[in-house]
Amino acid sequence: MGFLNIMGNSFGCSASGERLVSAARDGDLQEAKALLEYNPRLARYSTFGVRNSPLHYSAAQGHHEIVSLLLESGVEINLRNYRGQTALMQACQYGHWEVVQNLMLFRANIHRTDYLNGGTALHFAALNGHTRCIRLLLADYVPSMPNFCEIMRKRTSRHNPAVDFELGALLRVSNKPADGGITALHMAALNGHVESTHLLLDLGGSVSDVTVEDGTTIDLIGAGSTPLHYAACGGNVQCCQVLIARGASLTAKNANGWTPLMVARSWHRHWLEGILSKQPEARRVLPSPYLSLPLMSVVKIARDCGWRNSDVQPSCIDPCAVCLERKCTVAAEGCGHEFCTRCALYLCSTNNTSVISAGPPGSITCPLCRKGIVSFVKLPGTHAIKEMPRPSLSLSLCTACTSESSDSVSISSSLCKPDFTCTQFSSPSTRSSLRSVGCQKFPSKKLKVSLCLGGSEAEPSLVPRGEHDQRVRSQLRCLRASLRRSVSDGDKKTSCFSL
Repeated sequence: MGFLNIMGNSFGCSASGERLVSAARDGDLQEAKALLEYNPRLARYSTFGVRNSPLHYSAAQGHHEIVSLLLESGVEINLRNYRGQTALMQACQYGHWEVVQNLMLFRANIHRTDYLNGGTALHFAALNGHTRCIRLLLADYVPSMPNFCEIMRKRTSRHNPAVDFELGALLRVSNKPADGGITALHMAALNGHVESTHLLLDLGGSVSDVTVEDGTTIDLIGAGSTPLHYAACGGNVQCCQVLIARGASLTAKNANGWTPLMVARSWHRHWLEGILSKQPEARRVLPSPYLSLPLMSVVKIARDCGWRNSDVQPSCIDPCAVCLERKCTVAAEGCGHEFCTRCALYLCSTNNTSVISAGPPGSITCPLCRKGIVSFVKLPGTHAIKEMPRPSLSLSLCTACTSESSDSVSISSSLCKPDFTCTQFSSPSTRSSLRSVGCQKFPSKKLKVSLCLGGSEAEPSLVPRGEHDQRVRSQLRCLRASLRRSVSDGDKKTSCFSL
């Protein structure tokens, strides 16, 4: 029986899985919806070899609506491809901040590392200078409090009882090294991404962290190099200036005995001679315009109360002043202006103005009164949504739909869409191999996840037993005998390998 299930699911899922991959890659939302309604297990499909799932393709192409659809269908959010990359890493690599926002709202794991160089999603975002993605990745670690920038400058949170966030957690995430000890700040400085370098420094990036000798990393600068060494190699003047203003040492030597000035000379960055040869006068560097303090507060509200298009209410009496479509669910602390959660998320995620608002550094400007917003609060009439338990859907490569979980959470058949019983095969009387016969729909009922996804024989069956089981066992014996005869016959070695 298990053999028949595997073979039937493999034939049914491969073609549909490829269609879902194409829809995810091309941004065809309607096609993706139709396929997932027919078989939600297709969300776990992965292409042969590279093992990219539809979630990987849609994230890499920036199709955030399809990403949300796949996540709501129950796909594992931290699926890896053959390189160990998650959808979050690929979205950060290509700078699709809306995809990153959706993945973060669904609690994607930002600590996962890829198999090739040990880089996290933060490394991918910093490597390509995607500052909005960096801000979203660290949203859960940057508190919505007015004195955050002062705390980061003085690093006094561990001795200050008034501080209600763990500074050490933020520092560990922002300075997590990849292979060779390379941090996100190293990558941003090397590639000359000034905005990303500036934001990482505001979020706890260390100017004194050095690289280490590592056999899997090709380091042309040398072990023991600081971010300033990498900035000198990259040759960007502003990156060097920002790092020096934040305390980077001009005299630090790496394992080769090179200072940042010597690195610049070896790479023929002659325009950095004046900057790296003498310590400039101390001057205060303003916080990054990409710093967004209210982001943590609105992300928490969005997770609790929802944020998607399903809350559109054209006839709303008091709609959001920004979109004029949705009910107001959050209010800005201070000015008290009310917005819907989706618009508040958009304001916090897209803010990158160089104009300092009338508020603490890192606050965003209210679009109605131009005052600075530090945090959002949930309105009294806003209710938390009940998160429906999502089944653990499994589909291995392009072969079988097997069950990885035996959770006993009861769900309705309309959620899993188990429209058909197990595929049956007729007795193989010819060399034409296997031929599927009529399938029977079963009525809507409360099902276990393990049953919907193909549970063990010890569990209750979805089809009647008795004569039907005897017929299936008889067909299976005939099938096995036919396959053995086909393999043993020298002139007919085709049937079992041509499947």
